[in-house]
Amino acid sequence: MFRTALRLTSPLLLSLLLVEAASAQEASRVSPYAGGTLTLGDENDMFGGTDRYYTNGLMLHWTSPATTPAGPVAWLDRSFSWLLGPGEFRWGLSLEQSIFTPEEIRRHVPDPTDRPYAGHLFGSLNLERETAATRTSLSFQLGVVGAASGGEFTQNRWHDVINKYHAEGWDYQLRDEVTFGVVAERQWRMPTGRIAGLDTEVLPVANLALGTAYTYAGAGGLVRIGTALGADWGPARIRPAISSSPLQRPQHDFGWYIFGGAGGRAVARNLFLDGSTYRESASVDRKWFVGEAQVGAAILWRGTRLAYTHVWQSSEFDGQRGGQAFGSISLTVPF
Repeated sequence: MFRTALRLTSPLLLSLLLVEAASAQEASRVSPYAGGTLTLGDENDMFGGTDRYYTNGLMLHWTSPATTPAGPVAWLDRSFSWLLGPGEFRWGLSLEQSIFTPEEIRRHVPDPTDRPYAGHLFGSLNLERETAATRTSLSFQLGVVGAASGGEFTQNRWHDVINKYHAEGWDYQLRDEVTFGVVAERQWRMPTGRIAGLDTEVLPVANLALGTAYTYAGAGGLVRIGTALGADWGPARIRPAISSSPLQRPQHDFGWYIFGGAGGRAVARNLFLDGSTYRESASVDRKWFVGEAQVGAAILWRGTRLAYTHVWQSSEFDGQRGGQAFGSISLTVPF
């Protein structure tokens, strides 16, 4: 498992070490950038050598600079001040798509004992407050499952690009329905000293999701080492995940870090396994607990972050053939 992760992250690690050596004289300079950010990301099981289950995810995040909330955002901030607490305020908008398939995608009629085809397209309004020691976020989500999500189009057009056969069972995907939910998350920053001149820290995290697509309670953490730990709280991921964070404070002209983490979630609902909310549909027996481990690296330079995360996930339903591995790559730029 870790040999695979090392092979995938070695080019990124080599690049960041070479650039760090060349930029050592400027590493302590404070970046003048203090604006908002735009994050583009893709998650794909191609990085894990498979084409099944959670097979692809796309994300687009915009996050404001630190600001004073106004209008409806200010009302939401006041209404949930008991949860968000003190600290610098940011808000943002997200658009994400997740695609799920059974294992045998060349079957025209899917195996009824395998997970159903499903796509999920959803937007989020995100509120966040940050102090030196904590980050608390609250996301309100609205989306759609079914053909309207564009899951079939995205998967099969991508297969055209890489010259791979189409997934044949999309006629049996979960039918159109609207989804809604809310996700709350809190991270804690715990500096743990320096090793070989590099900063180290632990970032525990807890999250709770309530909604028609997902309902779960999760906890976990990251361990990081590098030169730019104060710049962010770890890379962005598509939920459900151990944690997901936009870029915060680029503190150096150049910085980098590597990280590892683990966590789990107790799952009360997963629409993409349990089946449609309002009608009969294909479904499988969901496992109540899902574990996850991840390793990765990030490079930061003048407000830009390039990050890769390799994820291993335990099985999600009875009859699943082993766990799943996938990669998550994201680029965050000033905007």
